[in-house]
Amino acid sequence: MSHEYIPEIATDRDGNEHEVQGWQGDFYGGKLGFWLFMFTEVLMFGAMFMVLSYYNTLHPQDFLDASASLNRVLGGTNTVILLVSALTMGLGLLKMRTGDVKGAKLMIWATILLATAFLVIKGFEWSAEYHHGIFLMHDQLLAESPLPFGQKLFFGMYFTMTGLHGFHILIGIGLMIWLLKRINAGKVSQDHHILYWNIALYWDIVHLIWVFVFPYYYMIGAGGVTGGH
Repeated sequence: MSHEYIPEIATDRDGNEHEVQGWQGDFYGGKLGFWLFMFTEVLMFGAMFMVLSYYNTLHPQDFLDASASLNRVLGGTNTVILLVSALTMGLGLLKMRTGDVKGAKLMIWATILLATAFLVIKGFEWSAEYHHGIFLMHDQLLAESPLPFGQKLFFGMYFTMTGLHGFHILIGIGLMIWLLKRINAGKVSQDHHILYWNIALYWDIVHLIWVFVFPYYYMIGAGGVTGGH
């Protein structure tokens, strides 16, 4: 059974046939719409960074001390993983645009594996922080925590932003699996790849957000107390 993309044809009053411009063919419209969606993502994380920056000016030493306690090795490893995953996703899009469907699918699978590795490493990191009692102050009331108030703010923002970012990673994995199904069904091809383009754009914003999360949370305390759970 063939799954090739079949365009819809409309006939005008003079009997002339015209291909209907659907979302599959509206490349620039599809890009513009998704860029507008990405803009809302930037606004959301941008607001969080503004809040973080504001409280950093009020509690600079607490933020430095809290940052120094994070595991920079795991955080740095995850940064490299996401950068490589952005490369594989981009290479896959290039392969699709040149007609190498098999190569594109291999690159998508590579990106999925890298994204999964990111979540696994983050899970180990969060597990260590849980056992050290700083994971949302699980073993004590927030008001009774011995941590300084500035560190409570830091870790509250840290778990909020990294958790939200991890949720975006999960969404990205789901989108890539859906993309593979669409490719197998012939709905995404060399000539109709706007879906692939937009998912690659989504993955770009996901890895770019982490590029800002890592230095702000992990590196500001690099010159202070040595640590890392």
